[in-house]
Amino acid sequence: MKKLFRKRNFNINFLGMRKIGYSIAFMLLALSVWGLFSKGLNYGVDFEGGVLVEVSAEQAIDMDKMRSDLSFLKELSIQSIGMGDEIKSVLIQTQAEDAGLTGPQLVEKIKSVLGAGYTYDRVETIGPRIGQELKEKSLLASVLALLAISIYIWLRFEWPFAIGCMASLAYNLIVVVGTFAVFGWEFDMIVVAGLLSLAGYACNDTIVTYDRVRENLQKFRKMGKDDLLNKSINETLSRTILTGVTTLFVLLVLLFIGGQTLQGFSISMALGLVVGTYASIFLAVPMLRYFDIAQVANKGETGPYANAEK
Repeated sequence: MKKLFRKRNFNINFLGMRKIGYSIAFMLLALSVWGLFSKGLNYGVDFEGGVLVEVSAEQAIDMDKMRSDLSFLKELSIQSIGMGDEIKSVLIQTQAEDAGLTGPQLVEKIKSVLGAGYTYDRVETIGPRIGQELKEKSLLASVLALLAISIYIWLRFEWPFAIGCMASLAYNLIVVVGTFAVFGWEFDMIVVAGLLSLAGYACNDTIVTYDRVRENLQKFRKMGKDDLLNKSINETLSRTILTGVTTLFVLLVLLFIGGQTLQGFSISMALGLVVGTYASIFLAVPMLRYFDIAQVANKGETGPYANAEK
């Protein structure tokens, strides 16, 4: 394992495996789109509007009794928080304006039904109108982030690089969001924050490889396009593995000990890390073979490899 991380001279024919890579990417994309259209997203309180109450007690909580006591609530969800044999903290979610009650009134109703002996660590109420606005703004923020990143790549490199980066990022986001739909995981603002963070991380990973492609275009002008792209991916592969694995360790720690609040963020980032690395290698870079990228080398005439002929 230690040799794997120290090794610098990988020689994997990624471009030769591009058809297999495209096939796997298409299947993941198709499954994600199916999940989004057939099952839809399990929107959290942030988007649907509703009441969220985090309850804790000194003694173990009887989940079955609590569900029975709160059975009058619509779309009731009760989840345990933390690890251990005894459940001492739970998260209660229900729709707002249920049974003719507003959000604050519903919170008071829940408190009165549960009775004494509980501590309310977190209480949130969001109306349906605010939830709809958050949906629209989240979608707008994601689209603007993709456009801004694409414009930056366009200005720094050339438009074929911008297309490759945008396609890779869009694919990454669709697959991650589609996975949430397929498995029915809760989709809230914390997940959106994870997706936007993911876009920046995946873009950085792609830019590192694109930089190496640009250097090699100036350095190896007579090399075939597929060989040059393979060389660029392999030369940055060690960096990709090291960065990805260390980031994944942090996300796994957040996932297992960060609690319910950080769960969506951790899952979205961890999924996006894996899918984004795959998309960078098998989508973003291989797409360049279908464009005339020699102009990038021509723009580097005054660079350190201007006179290189290999």
